[in-house]
Amino acid sequence: MRRDALARRAAIPPAEREAAAARLAGSLGALALPAGATVSAFVPVKGEIDVFPLLERLAARGHPLALPVVADATTLVFRPWVFGAPLVAAGFGLREPPAENGAVEPDVLLVPLAAFDRAGHRIGYGRGYYDRALARLDARARRRAIGVAFAAQEVRRVPAEAHDRRLDGILTEGGLLAVAPRG
Repeated sequence: MRRDALARRAAIPPAEREAAAARLAGSLGALALPAGATVSAFVPVKGEIDVFPLLERLAARGHPLALPVVADATTLVFRPWVFGAPLVAAGFGLREPPAENGAVEPDVLLVPLAAFDRAGHRIGYGRGYYDRALARLDARARRRAIGVAFAAQEVRRVPAEAHDRRLDGILTEGGLLAVAPRG
């Protein structure tokens, strides 16, 4: 399922990717974020949808931003980042804010994924970083987690396990998708 969804994502032509990123940024109002909410996103890699136009709009509206950092083999933390500030090279070919930025606990997390369904389940990249980070953050106060992907990454049903944290919505180039009620 992961491989098929990633293949569909990889097949999206460059012009469609650019248009999708612009439409994603145009969906900012649909997120209905509280004023001043700290929003974590991600640096797109391996064909992920480009969230930087959306991040630029979030910053312009006064939302503090954060980006994820793999702190160790099991832990994802979030460092504050000002839109446009330099990022440093990190493992897995990622770029991240420098360590001197410290860490924050975001209010809203824009979560990358390989595949998603309308029930709010996601398939990540198989290491469980976001599931663990959300469990840790939610233990203090429930966070809003919104998956971000191309619409082509949707699947009929993601097999979910007890430890999998459902998303509160999915943002694609088509807009914000509400998830099915729990039940």
